[in-house]
Formats: sequence, structure tokens, C-alpha cells
Amino acid sequence: MREILFIAHRIPFPPDRGDKIRSHHVLKRLSRLAPVHVATFADDDFDIAEEVELAALASSYKLVRRIKPLVLAGVQALAGKRPVSLAAFHDHGLAQYVEHVLATRPISTIYVFSGQMGQYVPSSFKGRVVVDFVDVDSAKFEAYAKRKTGIMRWIDAREGVMLRAEETRLAGRADISLLISRQETDLFASRLPESVRAHARVEVLGNGIDGLHFDPALIVPEKRMMECEGPRLIFTGQMDYAPNIDAVLRAMDRIVPQIRREIPGTTFHVVGRNPVAQLLERHGEEGCHVWGRVDDVRPWLKAADVALVPLEIGRGVQNKVLEAMAMARPVVLTPEAATGIGARHGTHFAVGEDDADMIGAVLYLLRDQRQARSMGQAARHFILEEMSWQSALASLSEMIGWQSRAVRDAA
Repeated sequence: MREILFIAHRIPFPPDRGDKIRSHHVLKRLSRLAPVHVATFADDDFDIAEEVELAALASSYKLVRRIKPLVLAGVQALAGKRPVSLAAFHDHGLAQYVEHVLATRPISTIYVFSGQMGQYVPSSFKGRVVVDFVDVDSAKFEAYAKRKTGIMRWIDAREGVMLRAEETRLAGRADISLLISRQETDLFASRLPESVRAHARVEVLGNGIDGLHFDPALIVPEKRMMECEGPRLIFTGQMDYAPNIDAVLRAMDRIVPQIRREIPGTTFHVVGRNPVAQLLERHGEEGCHVWGRVDDVRPWLKAADVALVPLEIGRGVQNKVLEAMAMARPVVLTPEAATGIGARHGTHFAVGEDDADMIGAVLYLLRDQRQARSMGQAARHFILEEMSWQSALASLSEMIGWQSRAVRDAA
């Protein structure tokens, strides 16, 4: 019997943010192929409460509460000449668990979810190594550095350089490197030295979405949001994540005020956990509402007239866009937010190159409800036809090195 070791930087439960949605569905699919042992971290009490779900799925597991202060991780990173991301996710107990599982179980494949966790794969392991980078983290930090000044610019630039070196190491170590879209695989491969690129296998493992779960016909609009009587715009996501913060501030400062001048009473709703103080301070200001964590994002999407996604830094595929499309909401977004989805501008969503484009698209959709409904329905149809998790993960069994159990049993 072959078994799998799954190493992830966050517990894949609950699937309530982009990375956890992907890891959740990958882990569920892997558990149908073979027994899976899981090494992972919990960020907060909500994650700890999901331990029962992890225990029900995994053959064994190690769940560690991540409490290391970022300052300590930074000091350790400087001392060890490695990325802060690796120091932040290093834990001796987790490393001991990995060592124990590899010594006592017939592990034939290690599936690493997120590059920070590649540090736990020992050089002595002779089985198959799959590294799911999701997107190119080093490029993300390079983009952060260009937008900052002073010490933070230096910190992010350093992280970009060191993560690129770690990505190169892992691409050379792995049997296969996975990224979320063709754009990400092309970018990742282009950043590898020729000596590594010539031998590395870099493939797409796309994201999907559960269209039956995100079905607007089954959802009642959120009452608190519906109490805002004018047109309602929405942005969803993890609200302590820098690109999301920047996108919301862009909307609050430059986009929503212009829309409200044309259509008074328009409101903008920010829905997602851990909103930073900079956003909370804006709650109630100029039609902006910052709601924080919610149990279920679907009623909030159902209550929205338009999903507004003005991301300026976007890596991979944005789950917030897929969820809004599945809920038949018209989406106005930047090219960065549209990356990797494959939908058509003007049919499935509206892409705005700049603030003026986005303002114009939102106003058009708010004023023409028939067109808004048509775009929303086209978006949902696209999701159901093209973006299911079943199709997204169809090649996973081959990628980890064997056929599914059902195929083997039928042979």
C-alpha cells in the first residue's frame, strides 16, 4: 500500500480563503486515492476548531498553532540567510512528525502545498515529490518592493531574491512543480536558470469552484447588506493581505466616490476576515462598510449588484472572482484579477484597464439591470461549464505518480 504525506502551510479547513480552498479540494482528492498523513499549521482559534475535520480525513496528522512573532522570524531569517517566509513556517515539532511518518509509513509521494513548506522534505527521501507553488511568490515580493520605500523596500526586495533561490532549489528537487495557471507556469519557468529549466517539469494544476454550492437560487441575500437601499458593490477576501488592502483603498479613494457622484446612495461592502485598522477606520465613511469575517460569503454576494475587484497586484487565479461569477454577479475587475480565468471581457465580466474604465463599467451595469443580469448569468454558465473542481483536478492522480484506486481496481 502506497501512502501520501501532505505538507501545507495552513490547515485546509475551513475552505474560506483562496489558498485554503485549493488545498482543501486537493487534500480531499488525494484522500480518495490513498491514505494521507497531514503536517500543517493553524493560524487562529477558528482553524483549531476545524481539527475534527482534519482528524476525520487524515490517516494521521500534526497540527501546530503558529505563534512565532514575525519579528522573531525576521531575526532567524537574517541569521540563517534564508527567506522570512521559511523561518516563519519552521517548527521543530512539525519536522519531527514528518521524520516519524517517513520512517514508519510506506510514503511514496510527498505533496508540498506552498513553497514555504519545501523545507520539510529531506534530501534522503527517494519517493516522488510534488511541489504546488500555486503562484510565483518571489515575483509578488518583487512587486511589493517596487511600491515601497526605505527599510520595507529592502525587506521585500530581499525576500523576493531569496524566495526565487528557494523556488529554483525546489524546482530542481521536485518531480513536478505545479502552478495555478499557464501565465504562472510561464513566469515561473522563465525565472529558472537554464540548467534547472532544462530538466524541471512545470505544469498547470488549475483552480475550480463548486458551482452547486455557489448557487444563487439556493441563497437568501444578507439582511444587513440589503438594508442599504441603493446599489451595492462588494469586494471579498482576506483583509490583512496587502494586495487586497491596496485594492480596497483604491476603491474607497478613487473609484467609489466617482460612482456615488453619478449614482448617490451607492454603497461599497468589504467582506472578509481580519480587516486591518486602516480599513476598519473607514467603516461608515462615504458609503463604505467593512464587515469583517462572515460565516458564509454567499448571502453577501447574493445581496450585491456588482462585484468590484480593482487588484493591482494579482498572482494566480482569484477565487473571489470565481465565487462572484458562480453567484451570477456581474464582475468589474482589473487585468491582474482576470489572469488565468479564460473568460471573455464584455460577456462574462468587464475588465477595466484604469480607474476611469472601471468607473464607467460599474455605472453602465448599475444603470442597465438587464445587461447586468445577462452578464451574471453568462458568468455562472461559464463557471459551471469550464471551472469545476472535477475537471481542474482530473490529472492529479497522474501528477502524484499513479492512477486512481478506481482505475486500478477496474484494471
